[in-house]
Amino acid sequence: MDIRVQEAAFDAGAELNNFAARQTDAGAVVTFTGIVRDVTGGLQHMRIEHYPGMTEKALTAIAQEAATRWGLSDVLVIHRFGDLAPTEPIMMVATASPHRAASFAAADFLMDYLKSRAPFWKKEITGDSADWVAAKDADEDALNRWTDLHDNGTT
Repeated sequence: MDIRVQEAAFDAGAELNNFAARQTDAGAVVTFTGIVRDVTGGLQHMRIEHYPGMTEKALTAIAQEAATRWGLSDVLVIHRFGDLAPTEPIMMVATASPHRAASFAAADFLMDYLKSRAPFWKKEITGDSADWVAAKDADEDALNRWTDLHDNGTT
């Protein structure tokens, strides 16, 4: 398991290749890379803040939960902080498991968690304003489906 919270940019292709190369018993590797997008037009950069130590602990706990829940053989989570320009990679998740369904589900779960509950705070900086990004109901709904599935005995 590799959990990184970093200011430096990363090469998603190189990270995927390194992750896949160390999988000796996995039949599936699933990855997702999120990038900073300019939804409103005029975004100069997004500022991402976090509490060092607390953030890594939270990401490690959720990655361990995913690994246990879906029988993963490996997990990679990279999340950046600092000032990021549009089109820069902001985060990456990779999961490895014996079969693809588990890797896809675990990656989806981790992405939902990162989007709604991970302890990061995001501010969009434009030429005219600097606004904190508010939580979205759709992101909470996406994360809640995992609890609902678990409570209903379907995962």
